[in-house]
Amino acid sequence: MRRPLVAGNWKMNKTAPEAAALVEAFIRVVDYWDKAEIVVCPPYLSIPRVVGLVRNSVVHVGAQDVFWKRNGAFTGQVSAPMLKDAGVTYCLVGHSEKRGRFGKLEVPESTLSYFAETDETVNLKIGALLYCSITPILCIGETLQEREEGRTDEVIKTQLLAALKGYEDAELMDIVVAYEPVWAIGTGKTCDTPEAQRVCAMIRGVLRAICPELGERVRVLYGGSVKASNAKELFAQEDIDGGLVGGASLEANEFREIILSAR
Repeated sequence: MRRPLVAGNWKMNKTAPEAAALVEAFIRVVDYWDKAEIVVCPPYLSIPRVVGLVRNSVVHVGAQDVFWKRNGAFTGQVSAPMLKDAGVTYCLVGHSEKRGRFGKLEVPESTLSYFAETDETVNLKIGALLYCSITPILCIGETLQEREEGRTDEVIKTQLLAALKGYEDAELMDIVVAYEPVWAIGTGKTCDTPEAQRVCAMIRGVLRAICPELGERVRVLYGGSVKASNAKELFAQEDIDGGLVGGASLEANEFREIILSAR
């Protein structure tokens, strides 16, 4: 049986002291909870502080991104060995906001080229993480326009297969896939539970076609306006193994209730 996983993506929020206060506010309540795996993904600068606080607890620390080279003249980038050294055990890869695909655009449209993640760079980053024994959480999902055009399954299959291309089945057994419909990220809109289950089942079917064991073992999460009020219903679905939580993970009580919904 796949163990549920709940990951909080803090995005560009929380200074190191604020991150520490948030962790301290929820860790006392969830530290006994052995029915789900818990991951928090703070900004880079808060990672060391958070790692220190969750040591010897059930909470793992993830990063929000990584660069695929181990070192070199790549100003501003952070490598997988650096993350490993900092105590990171999970890392998001291919989040829609890194791809320049926003549910709620909060930057000038003329700056979207700054967010230039591609299927190729996602694939390279997965390799870098696997080499350092950091578990990738691969984010995939469609925009509202793609959904309205009836291309949801096509877009997601393309992203998934491109991300995993070239890797041996055995290398991919412990990765995590997070389905996040772009139109539901930061908008307050949530994919209907039956549709979220359908898409996650489709993702599992693609994994199963690559390798039957892969389809049974890989955890598939749902993300996109996950809240305490909808988490229990979402997590009860056969092919949804937990959630990738954005804004709600910044509120200790809300995140705690989401975690307790996963069992």
